Amino acid sequence: MAGPLKTIALLGATGSIGGSTLDVVARHPDRFRIGALSANGRVDELLALCERFRPDTAVVADEAAWPALRDGLAARRLPTRALAGAAALDEIAADPANDTVVAAIVGAAGMASTLAAARAGKRILLANKESVVLAGDLLLQAARAGGATLLPVDSEHNAIFQCLPADGGRQGVRRLLLTASGGPFRGRRREQLAEVTPEQACAHPNWSMGRKISVDSATLMNKGLEVIEARHLFGLPPERIEVVVHPQSVIHSLVDYIDGSVLAQLGNPDMRTALAYGLAWPERIDSGVAPLDLAALARFDFEPPDLEAFPCLGLAYRAMAAGGSAPAALNAANEVAVSAFLQGRLGFLGIPALIQACLDAHPGGPADSLGDLLEVDAATRRAAGALLAGMDRR
Repeated sequence: MAGPLKTIALLGATGSIGGSTLDVVARHPDRFRIGALSANGRVDELLALCERFRPDTAVVADEAAWPALRDGLAARRLPTRALAGAAALDEIAADPANDTVVAAIVGAAGMASTLAAARAGKRILLANKESVVLAGDLLLQAARAGGATLLPVDSEHNAIFQCLPADGGRQGVRRLLLTASGGPFRGRRREQLAEVTPEQACAHPNWSMGRKISVDSATLMNKGLEVIEARHLFGLPPERIEVVVHPQSVIHSLVDYIDGSVLAQLGNPDMRTALAYGLAWPERIDSGVAPLDLAALARFDFEPPDLEAFPCLGLAYRAMAAGGSAPAALNAANEVAVSAFLQGRLGFLGIPALIQACLDAHPGGPADSLGDLLEVDAATRRAAGALLAGMDRR
């Protein structure tokens, strides 16, 4: 039996994670309903989703888009409330009517609402890795205090979650192995990456993702952020969290035990698997993902990451080792660098160069409060903007 209907607040409904979540939800109307949807400013897409899923509340983060949302809902004669702004995101994340929150807002913008959901004791499907990178200790403290359940839905962390002991312990665990596809430029030397275009960087060979996360995958920064996230979520020190390149993207991650056993989670590269697992946990439900055909795959390949060609992964380990506010500075610098690259203002090799310059200039310091972290985030963005102005576009 499915049990009581779960009501979901989906933060970031118009992105790729949002679309996958809604696909799973639509397959199980007896289990799930949508209580709230949010988007940054894509009002037409949000209105179409409201018409289909009939949420109680819809939120646009961009307050200037609120009139269009309000008027669009009225024109469709939908009873959905229209709200706007950061406070509204926090409101739907903490709303007692919503027992499950899918945190899928990209970047630092999703941090406050994820913390609000944790304080309110929600089941949180965590797709916003930046919340953990910036404020991992604060998020875990809030989850413990509020009685929240954190369920990672990044494919790698979800795989590790499935392979760890069911009681949540770490007994017998030697190391965690996060797999990386290697992105669209795997095997290229550093000098071959100088003229890479945003379109090439966003053409991921295995996954359908948004532009920012696609670029992060191409630079391996996405894997670096995931290593920091894994340290917080699973409580292992950095030296016991490793990355291995696996271009097929079928083994999503592995846990190595001291007795010589290595447990792996496999599946076709489709985010609906992890989302279905998180939505129904501890049960399993149909996600719409095709069964894995091992005979058709025929082989698995593995190789170490090339840190000379893709230094962002090493920069993430550096920030993790420094601790405190360094991961917040890393994330902010990366967001500025990737945005500049996508706008044609910075070359592909300029991304790690700008991040390294920001880390070199970062004074360090603790990460004791959300206010402190937001201050570091803002200061690093200002510094990155100033550095960017003086950098060669290549």
